[in-house]
Amino acid sequence: MKKPNILLITSDQQHWNTIGAFNPELSTPNLDRLVQEGTTFTRAYCPNPTCTPTRSSIITGQYPSQHGAWTLGTKLLEDRHTVGEDFKRADYRTALIGKAHFHPLKGTEEYPSLEAYPLLQDLDYWKAFDQTFYGFDHVELARNHTNEAHVGQHYALWMEEKGLTNWRDYFLAPTGTMDPNQLHHWAIPEEFHYNTWIAERTNALLEQYKESNEGFFLWSSFFDPHPDYLVPSPWDTMYDPEKLTIPTVTPGEHEKNPPHFQLTQEEHPDFSYLKESGYGLHGYHSHSRLPESERKQLVATYYGMISCMDAHIGRILDRLDALGLAENTIVVFTTDHGHFFGQHGLQYKGGFLYEDLIKLPFIVRYPGHVPAGRSSNAIQSLVDLAPSFLSMAGLPVPCFMTGVDQSSVWTGQAEHARDHAICEFRHEKTTIHQKTYVDERYKITVYYNQTYGELFDLQEDPGEIRNLWDEPAYRDLKSRLLLSYIWAELGKEPLAMPRIWHA
Repeated sequence: MKKPNILLITSDQQHWNTIGAFNPELSTPNLDRLVQEGTTFTRAYCPNPTCTPTRSSIITGQYPSQHGAWTLGTKLLEDRHTVGEDFKRADYRTALIGKAHFHPLKGTEEYPSLEAYPLLQDLDYWKAFDQTFYGFDHVELARNHTNEAHVGQHYALWMEEKGLTNWRDYFLAPTGTMDPNQLHHWAIPEEFHYNTWIAERTNALLEQYKESNEGFFLWSSFFDPHPDYLVPSPWDTMYDPEKLTIPTVTPGEHEKNPPHFQLTQEEHPDFSYLKESGYGLHGYHSHSRLPESERKQLVATYYGMISCMDAHIGRILDRLDALGLAENTIVVFTTDHGHFFGQHGLQYKGGFLYEDLIKLPFIVRYPGHVPAGRSSNAIQSLVDLAPSFLSMAGLPVPCFMTGVDQSSVWTGQAEHARDHAICEFRHEKTTIHQKTYVDERYKITVYYNQTYGELFDLQEDPGEIRNLWDEPAYRDLKSRLLLSYIWAELGKEPLAMPRIWHA
């Protein structure tokens, strides 16, 4: 029997409840199609709520505290083993199209970065780039979210090849000339949007693999709906802000939370006590300054970005069908982490590990193997993707991968493969360092060198409004969960090799 192909499709910073099949306020016909044809996992989690750590976990099968890319502004060291290497050894073709973010925007002599200035925008360099990149034998990369000045690499080359010689008009200074005051509507024609680029280049590779009759592990990595909130016509006006449900804070909900939650609701908070490295702190600022009208428009644009992306995911799924590859291709759709757009009075992301930020949309389709139209509450983690892909392909899983093999759960042969998930967030060396343990019902978050924390009963309080950490009636539960968390930490320690003899 021919080994299956793997197609991983990811968005960036997508809230778990933004698929039309489950949320009637959105239109996502192509993700809905995957829901109908595959299994949706409603309890999927990221190992870290930021890009570099989680994306590195996807390809290493290890947690950020293990693979070393522990926060934004770090890199995944080149000596780390990746799942692409395992697939290459098994004669698979491996490729990544879109966002990688395994490197920071600045490098040093000790830690050089391929995604740093000025190399990021050296188009001659990227035109000739033919190196293996973290186990991918073919990559086409970009680094910008919407109109960011970080545009360059293969995406800029593609725009020029397509005849958009004035592409800089659609991006911010110093790279481009776009007006920074232009919000929500992005004037770039959709035919030159990076969604179009990712779908087109993914489909070109699918055609190549079909023609050469080669198995493949292909990651199509979309940038949206990561802010800034911009999308081309007609998607920018697809949703009426006045007709959408806009999440908000519950009065008093942060009174029993750690201090950084309360500070976000102040107009001029002081987070200087957390600054350690001198670099920016994601999420540690005021979240209370946005007027109601702007918050509504942000949600409308965010939904428009998702619907636009969905249309281009549909192009990929259609090409899989047209090439006759769908029956032998495992398709997984997910995102790298979630997003706040008003929940708990918060915007974007940061050290607030609510379900909105760490729970993910997660769909698996493999015709004839993964049950169609099914929903499962089996806990998943993105750290499980690498070992599960290998197992589904009949390949050995390296013992140092600490993710769990979910193949029997995906195929419906087992109810669950793990009873918990762990999410790590270490944004500074000591001052911002926390971990969340979540099981079937409860969630507990601990902070390095702090006596405060969070404890939520997700069954009785799914909105995570009532922090039980300091409530005397829950002292025994807190002790039990802390012990379970310690066991989970012990259980995820990596092994360099199996034990092979008595002594």
